[in-house]
Amino acid sequence: MAKPKTIYVCQQCGATASKWMGKCAECGNWNTFIEETIQKDPISKGSAFTTSKPVLVNDIEYDDEKRFVTGNVELDKVLGGGFVEGSISLLGGEPGIGKSTLSLQIALTQQDKKVLYVSGEESTGQIKMRSQRLNADQNNCYLLCEISLENIIQTIDEINPELIIIDSIQTTVSGNIESSAGTISQVRESAARLQQLAKRTGIPVILIGHITKDGNIAGPKVLEHIVDTVLQFEGDHQHLFRILRPVKNRFGSTSEIGLFEMTDKGLIPVEDPSGILLGHRDNNLSGICVASTINGVRPFLIEIQALVSTAAYGLPQRSAIGFDTRRLNMLLAVLEKRAGFKLATKDVFLNIAGGLKLNDPALDLAVTASILSSSSDIPVNKNYCLASEISLSGEMRPVTHIEQRIKEAERLGFKKIFISAYNKKNILSKFKDIELSYINTINDMVKKLFG
Repeated sequence: MAKPKTIYVCQQCGATASKWMGKCAECGNWNTFIEETIQKDPISKGSAFTTSKPVLVNDIEYDDEKRFVTGNVELDKVLGGGFVEGSISLLGGEPGIGKSTLSLQIALTQQDKKVLYVSGEESTGQIKMRSQRLNADQNNCYLLCEISLENIIQTIDEINPELIIIDSIQTTVSGNIESSAGTISQVRESAARLQQLAKRTGIPVILIGHITKDGNIAGPKVLEHIVDTVLQFEGDHQHLFRILRPVKNRFGSTSEIGLFEMTDKGLIPVEDPSGILLGHRDNNLSGICVASTINGVRPFLIEIQALVSTAAYGLPQRSAIGFDTRRLNMLLAVLEKRAGFKLATKDVFLNIAGGLKLNDPALDLAVTASILSSSSDIPVNKNYCLASEISLSGEMRPVTHIEQRIKEAERLGFKKIFISAYNKKNILSKFKDIELSYINTINDMVKKLFG
């Protein structure tokens, strides 16, 4: 038996030190070092190391990787076709955002594949209650309420599942580390052991991870390096929609996103987000404008809502939900400097419908149009759509994927779309059911929309 070793580990970045330190030299945080005792058994050379020789790339025989297809359209699209065999994926997000719900749905909807769902946070009775709410009925999902990593690995070897779900990696405890669950050492050790198991058996593993108050996945940064895929759940608890965004994907693109709607039956994939987000547009009201945006590689239309009123308390307020407040302030300055609109004494409130958070520069034109519409109390035609970036000089800048934006607006029945004149050379397709209106400056937009 190896002699126990005592070290001090920073709980923010994972840095180690031989003695306690008040301030971490790596991340700069104070009072984050905790004493941990590590005791590892000696590893035999035969099991730890294998002899390998270098080979030429052209001599390597390769077959397309086999994937575990979950049947969830949005999730499989984000992953690039499903979980690759032997891969390990990390699913992170805020508490209550839907991580465990989505994972349990995956486990319960596999009719012909054996799945092991390991929970360190809930009892079997609690999971059974959630499964009844999800209306899932099948006999291939095994539940295991356990936090001991050694017991989990033993159970995996006994039942030999085709998919493993660990909820969550922060509750898993290894007997080789004498520290509490959730510490840097425990998370790192558990993730490394599960990675070795996935590569040895070829079973895909899903790890559910907590996040810190800063929005980062809790635990050491090496956790994100160990796994093959990192998926981040985004959304507002007060709204129905959730976005599943790949932060890292070794077997596919990180440009694709998945959109889900949270219901009492669980998370339902949303294949037509534009149709749902624009479902209530019967009247022409001031302060409302439709923008054509791109999130990942998926185009969809979103409603921009603005309210401009006289500042009641002297100091004007600037508030934005789902949009960068600093960019809102920049656009207001451009409107005042380049277009002559006096908004310095006005309260300006902006909202992205549906609770989504977007940072697409093409929203600039729709944001300014909705602000001017509310300020002048003149509605924008509900059959108009806008997509362009605005520079500090008031000039309309071109945006990417312009043809995809136009096609989405045309599909939903919009009659005209306002875009930058610089995008004209990038449009190769012909559009019959939608008119393209090219704009050079912000003053052109004011004339064409408000006369």
